[in-house]
Amino acid sequence: MVEKTKSEIYMEKTATHKMVEIALMTAVLCILAPLSIPIGPVPVSLLFLILFLMLYILGTKYSLVCFGIYFLLGLVGLPVFTGYAGGLGKIAGPTGGYLVGSFLLILIGGFFVEKFQNQRLLQALGMVLGGAASYVFGTAWFMIQASCDLAYAMTVCVLPFIPIDLIKTAIAVIIGPMIRKRLKMAGLI
Repeated sequence: MVEKTKSEIYMEKTATHKMVEIALMTAVLCILAPLSIPIGPVPVSLLFLILFLMLYILGTKYSLVCFGIYFLLGLVGLPVFTGYAGGLGKIAGPTGGYLVGSFLLILIGGFFVEKFQNQRLLQALGMVLGGAASYVFGTAWFMIQASCDLAYAMTVCVLPFIPIDLIKTAIAVIIGPMIRKRLKMAGLI
């Protein structure tokens, strides 16, 4: 029988640990993201806040994996999207572009969180830019799906959400590093 080296054991523990982290964060996303307050065609949800916090906990690469799993779970019909909806109809519908645009939010926001680890203002800027990219993609999708003009789309899909998403960004930039620090102290990341 061949014994495993210490590095092989460490790699197995690390891989298992990462899978558990991804599974737990996916579960958090599936539980909290559907909670929403309908204020028009696009409801207010916790999705951006959870994604921002995931960047601190998992990093960009694993946040993309986690969101990808969440996205696929919703695509196959599990009620994990806002308002406890799921299925291709939700993604292909007028607000589906905001879900797809969340991949951009993770990529851009994650770059800033990782690149500027001790500079919260730059991290916040990255989250705002990621949110803006998601807005642009989602709003263009909405305009095509709803056959409306930019002024209407901005009025119902963007302007009401800017203050709310700025608050989510501030919360994430304040709480995210604290959560990360505590998880590191506990040896969990």
